[in-house]
Amino acid sequence: MSEELMRYDEWLSGNKGPAALVIREHLMPVEGRDGVLFPPTFAGGKGDKSGYNIDGFDDGKNICLIDSVGSQANRIEPIFAEDEYKELIPQIVIKAGEKVLNIVEIGHRAGDALARLSGLQQELHDAFKKILMGDAEPLAKIAPTSLVFGVWDSRDTQAKLPRLISSTIRAFDVRELTRSALFVPATDYVADGLLEEPNDEKTRKVYSKRGFVHAPASASLGGVIAMGGIRRDATLSLAALQLIKAGDDKNTIALRRYILGLAMVALTANTSSYLRQGCNLVLDPEKPTEFEKVYRDGRRLKVETTHEGAIKFGTIAAKAFGVGENRSVEFDTKKAKADIGQKK
Repeated sequence: MSEELMRYDEWLSGNKGPAALVIREHLMPVEGRDGVLFPPTFAGGKGDKSGYNIDGFDDGKNICLIDSVGSQANRIEPIFAEDEYKELIPQIVIKAGEKVLNIVEIGHRAGDALARLSGLQQELHDAFKKILMGDAEPLAKIAPTSLVFGVWDSRDTQAKLPRLISSTIRAFDVRELTRSALFVPATDYVADGLLEEPNDEKTRKVYSKRGFVHAPASASLGGVIAMGGIRRDATLSLAALQLIKAGDDKNTIALRRYILGLAMVALTANTSSYLRQGCNLVLDPEKPTEFEKVYRDGRRLKVETTHEGAIKFGTIAAKAFGVGENRSVEFDTKKAKADIGQKK
């Protein structure tokens, strides 16, 4: 057996192996550490305005969410459809009308309605039933990244697998800014006789909405400055990986090696630094990335594995496990209508 294939076997044991791999990346806006960045906005509660997710504390400090666990997962997982990584997993594409999506591009992975109500329906149902019986091998042959990023078959078997990888970006001790703007139409439509003067509030609002009059916007969300820095914290839970089993015990180690390889590739991937308009983050060159394995007794040891090393191991582990076949299936409208109780 290849020495490289057995390289991380200690990590797959629940006795002496580490509980997790942890990466901390210190980030900053492309404009500089004191640059303005725009966090995501979230809908407010009843009667509240939408805004940023900022948690304040009694000491006056705060933490602002820049990218959530779910959002990070949805940014990382699609790399497995790219040329550099596509041989590591079965390439499953689903056709829905004019749209064609790879299974790694849909938010709920193998548990998504698009996958559940496609030509994969019976196979996924059977694979999730196997999960309930403690056998993750069938799902790994169809949608292995669902084992890496987590999946819940909430509309059918209720089988659930936790995320092995959790990645979040947060900013610390932020100062909130506001911004104002004024829309000026290309011409004065009323004065130029192109439109009639609006004679009621409803008409004035329509004119404003459709871009025919000046429209001021005052004190709207203007981003934040992170006085305490920005950090990406990413964890690969080896303790959770150690619980994954195959139906045949002799295949369990091959399955765990395979999923570990995919997880390490995902954990170390350098995904796009562009999160949204006004939020383009890069590594802080003065604060090195921390990559450690953390043991159950609290010991923290440096990990030397690079992304290239992760790809090498992942490729060897994938070959030993046997990657599932590439396929193209179609979304089934009849199944979808039956699923929601409509006539076929």
